[in-house]
Amino acid sequence: MLRELRRESFWRAVLAEFLGMILFVFIGTGATTKWTATNIPADVVQIALTFGLGIATVAQAVGHLSGAHLNPAVTLGLLVGCQLSVVRALAYIAVQVLGAVVASSILLGVTPKARNSTLGVNALAEGVTQGQGLGIEIIVTFQLVLCVLATTDKGRSDLSGSAPLAIGLSVAFAHLMAINFTGCGMNPARSFGPAAVTGNFKNHWLYWVGPMIGGIAAALFYDFMLTTRFRDLSKRLHMLSSGPDEEYNVGTQPGNPRMELKPN
Repeated sequence: MLRELRRESFWRAVLAEFLGMILFVFIGTGATTKWTATNIPADVVQIALTFGLGIATVAQAVGHLSGAHLNPAVTLGLLVGCQLSVVRALAYIAVQVLGAVVASSILLGVTPKARNSTLGVNALAEGVTQGQGLGIEIIVTFQLVLCVLATTDKGRSDLSGSAPLAIGLSVAFAHLMAINFTGCGMNPARSFGPAAVTGNFKNHWLYWVGPMIGGIAAALFYDFMLTTRFRDLSKRLHMLSSGPDEEYNVGTQPGNPRMELKPN
């Protein structure tokens, strides 16, 4: 694990995740601000497109540095798939959460309180039970992490187009359905930022448990059911403990969590 900490690319990647998360959460949750009458709900399409285009844009900007996970559920899924080391995963999740809190704090400072005092806090819709909300969060995160794994799989020869855009569309796709049920968390850090700043943690646990279950399930399903990659247990354990043997290549495709490698 110490080898990861000695790499300059490791700290660039951590900084990229932190900055990317600030931009993503600030703009995404900022789109939920109601500038019309308070009894008129925020526009679902507007919010879905903001989150979807936001993740695609930020992934294009920092993906070559960190892979642009920008989501603890994605990071956990890739960790279960043995695509990064434990220390890198822990560092990513820590700065993702911190970045979300910073973003929500900035949003609070620049938004008139009369317009929005919730900062985009996720909440279950009236009549939606905790179990139903948990199921929705699992499913929408499952499809997101499955999309990330599939669109960044270097073993595929049929990939074309933009991986960040495909992942962004996956995010928008989920929001269009889930906003009216759970607010569409799908990203524990994104959910934590507004909750921490406002102090509103009602039902917050399901915005962690649901996405984490979905991310783990997607990684296991993709690696062991849809593909035959990384069946070698020793290689998987080596990646988890030490990361790749070579330095990360900074010039790889944006949005690719499994960055190509180049010799040290």
